[in-house]
Amino acid sequence: MKYAVLLPVAAGVTADPAWIGAFVQHAEDCGFESVSAVEHTVVASGYSSVYPYDRSGRMELADDTDIPDPLDLLAFLAGRTTRIGLATGVLVLPNHHPVVLAKRLATVDALSGGRLRLVVGMGWMREEVETCGADFDSRGRRGDEQLRVLRKLWAGTAPEGASHDGEFFQFKGAMSYPKPVQEGGVPVHVGGHTKAAARRAGRYGDGLQPLGVAGDELRGLVALMREEAERNGRDPSVLELTLGHSLQAVTPERAEKLAALGAGRLVLGGNVSKDLNEARDELSACAERLGLS
Repeated sequence: MKYAVLLPVAAGVTADPAWIGAFVQHAEDCGFESVSAVEHTVVASGYSSVYPYDRSGRMELADDTDIPDPLDLLAFLAGRTTRIGLATGVLVLPNHHPVVLAKRLATVDALSGGRLRLVVGMGWMREEVETCGADFDSRGRRGDEQLRVLRKLWAGTAPEGASHDGEFFQFKGAMSYPKPVQEGGVPVHVGGHTKAAARRAGRYGDGLQPLGVAGDELRGLVALMREEAERNGRDPSVLELTLGHSLQAVTPERAEKLAALGAGRLVLGGNVSKDLNEARDELSACAERLGLS
């Protein structure tokens, strides 16, 4: 099992360079596999969209919480570390033009030595997606095309360059360098709780990170991802499953049960604390409990 740490955005510390740099360096020293940075490009004050992962319909973050750009944050953290993986969790794909995004992702992957993992979602906040210039109702089709564009621009297509003629994006002879260090490009996982997310992961992704689902619903999404991969001529056995848990509650026994469901990685969220020593102690205790090096 791989153990990742969700960066504590709710504590309002992820834009503090000294705090977040020291936190992630400690996570690396503790032996965690990766850290995960969330995204909201903007949060609409008084949004009417329903947050699907809480009964209240509202996310736990205040509207004015510091939420730094995840790729800029991960690039900063790459310079403060040497081994730990760097992941988005999740990046709201409709907010980004895929040609620009392909370059940014490849740059972070190259400069970090191949440590980047991209976890994408289609977004639940209509106001955010529309503020960024995309149509909310067609974001799923747009997202599928975006993933195809990323793969094309990461592939070796010299000397003629990459071309694409789709519903949302068109280009010819595009030479996008540097390429990602990782063979096949940056790994792309799909986050979400819907059947559409599971199918998207099976068609285009390297894994699925379901949110807010468990039991038979979770098993159904995993099965759907693997069926969709096989239907599209892909090997379903290589697709990863990442699940969420808490730093305080996770145990080797609990991880073993989740591994039996197919999980190969747990993203662990901690307490909301601005106290750096308290946050580092929480990482240390979890690492010791899990037997990390």
